[in-house]
Amino acid sequence: MTEQHKDYTGAKLGMWLFLFTELILFGGLFILYGVYLNRYPQEFITGGGELNVWFGGGNTLVLLTSSLTVAMSISALQRGNRSLCVKLLVATIAMALLFLVNKYFEWSAKIHHGIYPGAPSLQEGPPGESVFFGLYYLTTGLHGLHVLIGAGILTWVMFLVRSGKVNGDDFVTLENAGLYWHLVDLIWIFLFPLYYLVL
Repeated sequence: MTEQHKDYTGAKLGMWLFLFTELILFGGLFILYGVYLNRYPQEFITGGGELNVWFGGGNTLVLLTSSLTVAMSISALQRGNRSLCVKLLVATIAMALLFLVNKYFEWSAKIHHGIYPGAPSLQEGPPGESVFFGLYYLTTGLHGLHVLIGAGILTWVMFLVRSGKVNGDDFVTLENAGLYWHLVDLIWIFLFPLYYLVL
């Protein structure tokens, strides 16, 4: 029986190309944000003041910690410690879910106070505030979808690690999942100051 050939270089290159398309997507949204910030600076400052910086800061801490745990999981697997790798992946997935729960409560509070796209209170106010919150819900919602997808990918990889299909000699799948997760975290590092700390 011949050994199955695996193109690790191709897999990594494919992942980097995919991540580049994600950067184009969010980069376009960041450019759109910049254009409207230049047009409605005061309204964006007012809109940012409506957001809870503690929610945003807490979620930033959660995602930064999750980046650490996913990186540590790769190192653990490379050292042959499958059990520790699985535990670190569970911790990463738990932090992803915590991020989404925090975002759910944050969005719920905003919607309860009548701050959502198309809300009468926003339509009656300055147009820049409607633009700000439209972009806020679009970009943070799209990012939240990426967090959910990332959690699903990490869960799948965790089961592959547990079964031994991903191991210390064949860890490119985990490495690529980790790269995706780092991108999700990196995007949030840009989103947090743009929306919560806008001056």
